[in-house]
Amino acid sequence: MAEHALICIVGLIEIPDTMAGQLPEKYMDQLESWIGTGPKTFTLLYKITRDGCNATTFHQMCDNQGPTVTVLYNQQGSVYGGYESASWTSSDDFREGILSWTRRDDFRNPNVRLTSSVNFGQNRYGLIDRKISEVRDIQDRNSFLFQLKYSGSDRFTMFSVCRPVYGWEGMSSYGPCFGEDLITFTGTVNQAEGLFFPLNGAMSIGNYSESHGLTGDQINNGNMYVTELEVYRVTDGQRKKKPTLPWRKTPEWNEKFLETLTEDIVSFKPSGKLGLSDIRILLLGPVGTGKSSFYNTIDSVLKGRISQRARCGNATHSITTAVRILKVRSGASLNFRLCDTRGLEVTQGLDILECSYLLDGSIPDYYEFNPATPICPDHPGFVHHPRVPEKIHCVLFAIDAKTVGDIPPKLVEKMNSFQKIMNHKGIPQAVLLTKVDLACHDVASKISNVFTSTKIEDAVDKVSGLLGLPRNNILPIKNYENEMQLDDNISILALLALRQVLYFAEDYIESIQEKMSALKLSSQRLTKGDVVQKSGDFVKE
Repeated sequence: MAEHALICIVGLIEIPDTMAGQLPEKYMDQLESWIGTGPKTFTLLYKITRDGCNATTFHQMCDNQGPTVTVLYNQQGSVYGGYESASWTSSDDFREGILSWTRRDDFRNPNVRLTSSVNFGQNRYGLIDRKISEVRDIQDRNSFLFQLKYSGSDRFTMFSVCRPVYGWEGMSSYGPCFGEDLITFTGTVNQAEGLFFPLNGAMSIGNYSESHGLTGDQINNGNMYVTELEVYRVTDGQRKKKPTLPWRKTPEWNEKFLETLTEDIVSFKPSGKLGLSDIRILLLGPVGTGKSSFYNTIDSVLKGRISQRARCGNATHSITTAVRILKVRSGASLNFRLCDTRGLEVTQGLDILECSYLLDGSIPDYYEFNPATPICPDHPGFVHHPRVPEKIHCVLFAIDAKTVGDIPPKLVEKMNSFQKIMNHKGIPQAVLLTKVDLACHDVASKISNVFTSTKIEDAVDKVSGLLGLPRNNILPIKNYENEMQLDDNISILALLALRQVLYFAEDYIESIQEKMSALKLSSQRLTKGDVVQKSGDFVKE
């Protein structure tokens, strides 16, 4: 009985999993893609927090293991390293290779190109004199350096071999080394204050590998202080991936959920206290991001067939050139309208004054934008005193999930300047993260994978940072674009986004009502105070 109790108690103790590495599945997927020879398994051989940062230990655990990947993690949130297509050894041989070290048998390989006799001699690494006749350029272009993350953000860059390097195949006193581009450490390095290992190696990208315009500092943050260094054996085979938990929970996607969403949207009705028959949602976004297509998608779902009322397509400049206040129907007109306008561009498109007029409801339906003569209060049709029902009640930015990192900084600044006006007016904002199928293969194969996709989650994080909005204001969608018939999963994702936007607008309407009630009460108090004051003055007289 006591023994059984002991087992139960031990079972409650959290024991660190020293057998597990830090490398997440998404990074394994990326490395597998770069290696390019099919599915791979990654088996942890060596990690310095578990085994110590010692060159002898490294070789004892990693020599003659076949292809390996070395991964370094630092305190700044950067992850980088190198892939070695041949085995590490401790032979202290100094041979010519391509960024990585080659086996002695490669020198007898008839397929390897011969070069002239080379005298290695004494060099700055303290290697002994050696003369090898008929040294060969080993065209081992399978090895490469890589960057997976920089300062907390994913950045996938592969640095392929571009020319031969004189290197050592596993000097016994060195840890993993990749030419002069990445030398991890020599001898023994002790952990500093239990926080990091101040490696005594160096990184100088571009000596024998491509640099893609980057320096070593732009990969390792200018230091070799790492929190972890791991070496994995890479072998052919399919990994057993752990079930991925969704980063955003939703009910189970099925026909019933689609019906629930549809009912919620069809039955939506804004508060009647302000005389609102519908709410207005403004669509904004860079050219080609799919804001007009979102209207077509919603219209298609609620009509039960593919629809294309709003103009859309691919072009250098915005296809939408006029303001369109579009009704959505499901039999009868529903109680919201999507306001489409021209796409945002750095030097063209909507300017800050026109944005303000749009938000206020001063620009009429069908107004045609003219870059040469922006709209002003003197324009015929300009609404000088718009009512609350004519104003914008929520703004939806459309941003392409695949090109989040490629938005020109000037365009981000433009959107941020628009946000300042919206924030001043108290108008809520959200983002349609479009084209999620193009940003992630898993999502392309099955749209319902969108909330388990780490690529989409990363895109949500980036957009949240760019526009300063909460992550739950970033709403992934895939518009109907190539399809000729409706797909339940595409429809669910679109309606899920629209319902949340309607909730945001409803909250805004409630805030307006509370503000107007407070102003009315304040006005009544002031009026009553004036009456009392006048009565007092009359009595005194």
